[in-house]
Amino acid sequence: MQTITICSISTIPPLISLPFTSNIISGKHLPFLGRRKLCCDVVSRLPVPPTPRGDEKRDLDFVEQDFPLTTRRTFFARLLMCCSYGYLLSSRYCPAYALGDPSVTVEQVTPVVSPAGALFPSEERIVKLFEKNTYSVVNIFDVTLRPQLNITGVVEVPEGNGSGVVWDDQGHIVTNYHVIGNSLSRNPSTGQVVARVNILASEGIQKNFEGKLIGADRAKDLAVLKVEAPKELLRPINIGSSSSLKVGQQCLAIGNPFGFDHTLTAGVISGLNRDINSQTGVTIGGGIQTDAAINPGNSGGPLLDSKGNLIGINTAIFTQTGTSAGVGFAIPSSTVVKIVPQLIRFGKVVRAGLKVDIAPDLIANQLNVRRGALILQVPGDSLAAKAGLLPTTRGFAGNIVLGDIILAVNDKPIKNRGELYKALDEYNVGDKVVLKIQRGSDNLEVPLVLEETKG
Repeated sequence: MQTITICSISTIPPLISLPFTSNIISGKHLPFLGRRKLCCDVVSRLPVPPTPRGDEKRDLDFVEQDFPLTTRRTFFARLLMCCSYGYLLSSRYCPAYALGDPSVTVEQVTPVVSPAGALFPSEERIVKLFEKNTYSVVNIFDVTLRPQLNITGVVEVPEGNGSGVVWDDQGHIVTNYHVIGNSLSRNPSTGQVVARVNILASEGIQKNFEGKLIGADRAKDLAVLKVEAPKELLRPINIGSSSSLKVGQQCLAIGNPFGFDHTLTAGVISGLNRDINSQTGVTIGGGIQTDAAINPGNSGGPLLDSKGNLIGINTAIFTQTGTSAGVGFAIPSSTVVKIVPQLIRFGKVVRAGLKVDIAPDLIANQLNVRRGALILQVPGDSLAAKAGLLPTTRGFAGNIVLGDIILAVNDKPIKNRGELYKALDEYNVGDKVVLKIQRGSDNLEVPLVLEETKG
């Protein structure tokens, strides 16, 4: 009788190490078996799923079950079940073998770490500028908005969070109007708490103070708060000149983007005299454009020149994603220096103007006024009415009779309403100016004394 000898299972590297394999192939002389009978004998001895015993120990009970294999489909189905079940057991219960090279030591494969060494002069300068000015930058939180944790545990920073700068040792803090805009929308009175201000102390600890409203100017997106902090904690920022800036010169921005306090970004001045579309819905002329990264939370923080002087207050970014796209804007320091002292003194801006209504650019274009600022209304008690300026009216047939069109202020050309307001910002109440106007087909010069307008 023909026999087949099966070598011991221990001599073959097993794919899995299970006790039931010794029962499948015994390693002794067996009667002659065909391939189908041999495979059927393997399939017919399936392990019972592992049963937990005790608190931590798990064991396997195995029973042999004879299944009638009458069809080829049944045979291959059970063969597939056996292979799949063996893979699952091996991946779950078999230990993983660690890979490595025992012939080397940890010290032999650890590279030499080079010492940091001294910084380059340009790096050292920036580091010192940041260390000097970071204590002049504060973190501002609108008291009506609170940070909240989302389901991932990440802090969601409300839009009302931003930055500010220490203006003087009296505790005045300068920031953007829109940073505390939610509180300002409730018409708070002067001296009312509208924000929470965090000031960085020399030991690196953030100290919290109540920010009381002193004054705000929506037209320039600026606001002034006051905190009752000790003078040794207040480090006023140095003010620089924005009138002599050049495109290409280096600048630095310090702020609290996305709630990360005292973050430094660097770039260059990439444009000047830009019109800033502020979040307050107004257009601010003379803006500074920079490619230094400015993100939500940077608003109200300082834009510094290479000497560490404040040249602007960061206020807006141009982006479609809500994050920095390489185009940021800052209110120039020349505007800040003019507005902030008035807010501290009067609580509002005493703005010089003509006290007349000027047509928006859209209406002026519809009336075919392509150059200059069209006067719509002139109050009867205004100095402009006494000077003889004429408003836009309707004729007897219902047709529109255009009023005076302002072409220049003291020889400075005026193209539209925005340029008129920008030109008048350079003057104070009581100053005398000469307006060049177009009345019908005539060009006239009208001397006029500027008076206080709502600011």
